[in-house]
Amino acid sequence: MECVRRLIGLDRGTSVAKKLAAIRAAAKHHFPTGDIGSMLREIKRGYGSDVQP
Repeated sequence: MECVRRLIGLDRGTSVAKKLAAIRAAAKHHFPTGDIGSMLREIKRGYGSDVQP
């Protein structure tokens, strides 16, 4: 998670105003979503599915 924070420039030294601006900008986008339970089951089911024994 730390690498994501660094990548988007929101590490601990970032001001609250800058963090809120990033959240507001992200909230303007519309992404496809689904039921959280279904999404978590799909993610869990997918773990390791691409690993060959």
